[in-house]
Amino acid sequence: MLDLHRLILLRELKLRGSMTAVARELSYSHSAVSQQLSLLEKEAGTVLLERVGRNVQLTAAAEDLVRNTESILAAVERAESDLASFHGRPHGVVRVAAFATISRGILPTALASLARDYPALDVRLQLADPETAVVRLTSRQVDVVITDAYPGTKEVASGGVHITTLGQDAVRGYLPRPDMDGDLDQVGSIPWVMEPAASASTQWALRVCRERGFEPVVAHESSDLLFHLRLVEMGLAAAFLPDMVLHEAGSTLSPSPWLPMDQHRNIHFLVRDGSQARPPLQAVLTAVKDAFQGADPQARE
Repeated sequence: MLDLHRLILLRELKLRGSMTAVARELSYSHSAVSQQLSLLEKEAGTVLLERVGRNVQLTAAAEDLVRNTESILAAVERAESDLASFHGRPHGVVRVAAFATISRGILPTALASLARDYPALDVRLQLADPETAVVRLTSRQVDVVITDAYPGTKEVASGGVHITTLGQDAVRGYLPRPDMDGDLDQVGSIPWVMEPAASASTQWALRVCRERGFEPVVAHESSDLLFHLRLVEMGLAAAFLPDMVLHEAGSTLSPSPWLPMDQHRNIHFLVRDGSQARPPLQAVLTAVKDAFQGADPQARE
């Protein structure tokens, strides 16, 4: 019989890409991970890992095992959800990972509501980049992820996830001076501030700029969108900013009519597949959705 714990380690290897990363994140030694996966190979009676350079990759048989492991874990989540429904009012610990903007602008309201309505529910928040939060979720390091997705980018990086879309947040372009609108020579030479190059928001922003006929000079990189806003306000850089950020800062900046005005990011509430019916997670979803919808309507366009 296949050992579920070892199957989970194989799935972690699929998610994280290396034994070193699995060992680091799960507090194992590299040799312990390697030994457990070797035992899983013996149980499976087939080769599961192939060495590629200094790393390993999953064989077709291993990929199939990971897909089946996803189904097993979803069934376990559903069983836990069914049990939780017999406990009455939501209680226990719920670990939430969210990106900074919604953590500042929406979650304090949601947390206050949950503390008032469900005193036995212990909601614990941690900041996380959208690019890494889903791995934490599927690895059971957190129970909920609140993240965003930009047009034309991949919304979820792995399977085993149930998605609820909370709504949309408009994203508009801002130039350091209004007289630059439509002037490709000026817009193509001014500095821009964007999030790190690998982020979905930056990949989206670069595509938008190129569609307008220029290659932006990305002079500043930061995950802090309030920093982006301050640079624009001081005339130091151009940026694409979600309405939620401007509302939070009380900014009266006017967006550039020359840059796209109909773009938005989706705000998603993610849980592990099979866990979506758990009463504590349902309570958190309702509170976050209410807080999001109750925010400034200009940020919900």
